[in-house]
Amino acid sequence: MQKSDYYNDLKWCDDCGDYVRYLKSLDHSYCVDCGCTVRLFNEGDWQAFNETMQASKPKGGRPKKKRSAESA
Repeated sequence: MQKSDYYNDLKWCDDCGDYVRYLKSLDHSYCVDCGCTVRLFNEGDWQAFNETMQASKPKGGRPKKKRSAESA
């Protein structure tokens, strides 16, 4: 497993249309090339990420009671 670090981390820049290196502030992150605000994923990758997360969620609800032969 490869450990990620800040210097190799990338975020999506809409203006550049690519994953880019960025500068981080308290509220936002900014592209080092054009200075625009960046985000974690582009739209397609964000949808794929959410679909993967939804598929891995347990299906909630209360478990069914086990009935014994005596109670029937």
